[in-house]
Amino acid sequence: MSSQHPGHESAFEPHHAHSHPGDAAGHGSLKSYMTGFILSVILTAIPFWLVMSGALDSKLLTAVLVMGIGVVQIVVHVIYFLHMNARSEGGWTLMALIFTIIIVGIALAGSLWVMHHLNTNMMPMTHEMMKNMP
Repeated sequence: MSSQHPGHESAFEPHHAHSHPGDAAGHGSLKSYMTGFILSVILTAIPFWLVMSGALDSKLLTAVLVMGIGVVQIVVHVIYFLHMNARSEGGWTLMALIFTIIIVGIALAGSLWVMHHLNTNMMPMTHEMMKNMP
């Protein structure tokens, strides 16, 4: 036994040897990891099947469904593998995630906007004009 106070570490006892009351929420169980894994496999197989089988006639609807399932899969990964929720680390991890999503959304929207305007404002080239280019 250690002569130190309970909860204090000695050089011979690793940090994980002590249990802390808040640690249980930060680590997943085998059941939660398996649930996340099974959901991830299902959420990967469905879009693969949609695209490869051509189950839907509309390519736009297929693309929207694939992207929607991708968003659901991101949520599954964040919850089951990253263990991110409003209670973890006082809510700071969730705030960081929201900030990241906002910044990525601004960057993507701005990039798409710039590319759209470049496409619409460029001089159209015919096939003949492209043949004569150096």
